Amino acid sequence: MAARKAPGARSARNVETQKKKAARTAVRKKSTRSTGNTLAARSRLKKMAGKKAPAKKAVKARKATKAAKKRA
Repeated sequence: MAARKAPGARSARNVETQKKKAARTAVRKKSTRSTGNTLAARSRLKKMAGKKAPAKKAVKARKATKAAKKRA
């Protein structure tokens, strides 16, 4: 008896879904962290970047005021 395939492993609908998922992955720079390149992983990264943006801006502003005080 031959080994059986998983049901729906190569169905037309499944192949179509795999192609759509493959098309959604974007080519991007190699990441230093293992974050993945799936749609969910990229949107999670975008969300985290948005959360970190105000903190980054505050640090920059603090450095600017420190430098201005030194000059004065």
